[in-house]
Amino acid sequence: MSPDGARRRQLALMLAPYLLGLFGLVLLPTAVTLTMAFAEYDLINPPRWIGLDNFAELAGSDAFRTALVNSLVFAAVAVPLRLLVALALALLLHRRAVGVATARTAAVLPTAVPEIAYGLLWLWLFNPLHGPINQLLRVGGENGATVFGRLPPQWLTDPTDARAAIILMSLFTIGETFVILLAARQALPPEVYELAAIEDATGWDVFRRVTLPLMAPVLGLLLLRDTILSFQVSFVPALVVTGGGPPPYATTYLSLFVYRTGFEYLRYGFAAAATLVMLALTVVAVALQWRLIRRRRGDYRW
Repeated sequence: MSPDGARRRQLALMLAPYLLGLFGLVLLPTAVTLTMAFAEYDLINPPRWIGLDNFAELAGSDAFRTALVNSLVFAAVAVPLRLLVALALALLLHRRAVGVATARTAAVLPTAVPEIAYGLLWLWLFNPLHGPINQLLRVGGENGATVFGRLPPQWLTDPTDARAAIILMSLFTIGETFVILLAARQALPPEVYELAAIEDATGWDVFRRVTLPLMAPVLGLLLLRDTILSFQVSFVPALVVTGGGPPPYATTYLSLFVYRTGFEYLRYGFAAAATLVMLALTVVAVALQWRLIRRRRGDYRW
């Protein structure tokens, strides 16, 4: 065998596990989901082709419409907030100082906690009567109210407060984003900051004219990635902490809707149709963001 042939064979062997995983875990499930979306299947009877009936039923489903709105609101609010919090922590903790290593560990630690354990912890924190959060909010108040004379948030029983609770939970699982932004900040050339100091630039000017433009490519990629993941990260908190409620569907997101439709009600075709809608929304959102990022490329000098 020639050297080129041997090299190609080695490369093929190295790629084989990845290609097998891509086929078995991505392409094959996608093909099955695409086919199942046009069929009625309950895991007991054979699949029956029904065309677009599943999508027509989705359009008339109150539960699906509520889950769709909840997911879009979560993506619109939680994704920018998560990015802003991670960026603020990266800029605050990028320098070496006493206690910085501990602070960095604390920022990453919640992401390493298993999701179920993380959800159960917040279930205790959000307890309206005895949870630490509401206990702190009652400090200085009277008759169970806050110092402002209002009742603390009812995290588990009020629809608006429950949605806010899910978003609040997501703001602490930013360890991976924080590490990426921290590395990006530390990789910036110190010469530009020395030049800004010589020109007596303010901290805001340095951030706006130096740090943000240089970190914009990384921020753009993280924005795209977190938008894709936003339809998934709400699943465990909504399932464990709020159970998809308060009734009827205050914190039912698309991922939870698909799970319950498929695994609790055994309507796999209907769940597959909802999955395709979720995939289409993700593609549209990422495409719009990518177009916006490309328009801003000249401003940030990518």
